Amino acid sequence: MIGADAAWRARRRARRRRDWLLQGAVALLLVALAVLLARNVAANLEARQIKSGFAFLSDPAGFNIGELLFDYTSRHSYLRAFAIGLSNTLRVALAGVVLASVLGVGIGLLRLSHHPLVSGLCDAYVEVFRNIPLLIQLLAVYLLITELLPGSNDAWSVEGMALLSKEGLQIAVPEPGRLALLCALAAFAVGALLGMHAARRWLEVGAGLVALASGALAALAAWLVVGAVGGWSRPVLDGFLISGGASLTPEFLALWLGLALFTSASIAEIVRAGALAVPAGQWDAALALGMTRAQAIAGAIFPQALRLAVPPLASQYMNLIKNSSLAVVVGYPDLVSIGNTSINQNGQALEVIVIIMAAYLSLNLVVAVVMNAVNARVTRAPR
Repeated sequence: MIGADAAWRARRRARRRRDWLLQGAVALLLVALAVLLARNVAANLEARQIKSGFAFLSDPAGFNIGELLFDYTSRHSYLRAFAIGLSNTLRVALAGVVLASVLGVGIGLLRLSHHPLVSGLCDAYVEVFRNIPLLIQLLAVYLLITELLPGSNDAWSVEGMALLSKEGLQIAVPEPGRLALLCALAAFAVGALLGMHAARRWLEVGAGLVALASGALAALAAWLVVGAVGGWSRPVLDGFLISGGASLTPEFLALWLGLALFTSASIAEIVRAGALAVPAGQWDAALALGMTRAQAIAGAIFPQALRLAVPPLASQYMNLIKNSSLAVVVGYPDLVSIGNTSINQNGQALEVIVIIMAAYLSLNLVVAVVMNAVNARVTRAPR
């Protein structure tokens, strides 16, 4: 018996060595092919007297960018220009993910309503935004913003806190902007922890969602408190221009709304399918406990539906990030738009495309890691 066990272990070690050797050989072959390809490309570029390499990233970019999250002028380097483009991509992608999630989950659950008008309107929403190409939706939203909204002189006002016009959306922000941001982030962390602790007592699977919601509410409350204490920078009409506050340009609004509407339709179908996949006995048990239909969906059905919904949700979030590359059609200066301008400036298309590909690959890998962690947490929860 002992000899048979030793022989089995020896065969297993031999099989493992063989597998490792085979994988190592394949890896070396792939590396050799990559090196050969790189040398061939470099030789062809040199033969055509085309500059190659990434040294251009330290050269002055020589062009301006319309939307900035940090300081930039045309004298700054291409590297800083790409950082601006990446920050703009992250800005619209994160905002799109949040809005698409809220709309998608809400509409997906409302489609389960027994009220024919509510479910019918949600059905129409899904079918319209899911079946029209995103490019057409972006152009339509941009046209609506720039053509139907009033000019800055007749901007729609909300109690001096917001102005909406063809110039975009200007909103009031607290005067100590950095302090308000830090307070909002701290409040989000504290609110999320408290929400997680409270939710685990009555809803294990949905504790993460409750934590996010409580964190968002705490951050909003901190933002308002800092504004009430330190004062507000309000948008005001200054001649033909609007000054003060923070501005969301028409290009950002068009891209943000277009991405969110398009993606939320698919998210709504994912949420509805996950809810319908929950066994009928779970519905009956929740109703038998005295829950209303809304309470049953929120407390019992939706948490179980997340087990089926999280993996396709990850794909939708990654698709939203990739679809943000269509920003160029509405003039939003995202990473791809900055890359196109850089190619026109220096002609190093290959390097710029590699930078863009690496950026989107990195962003989507981060999303995949986060959503895999969420999926592991959801599927580990008890039934």
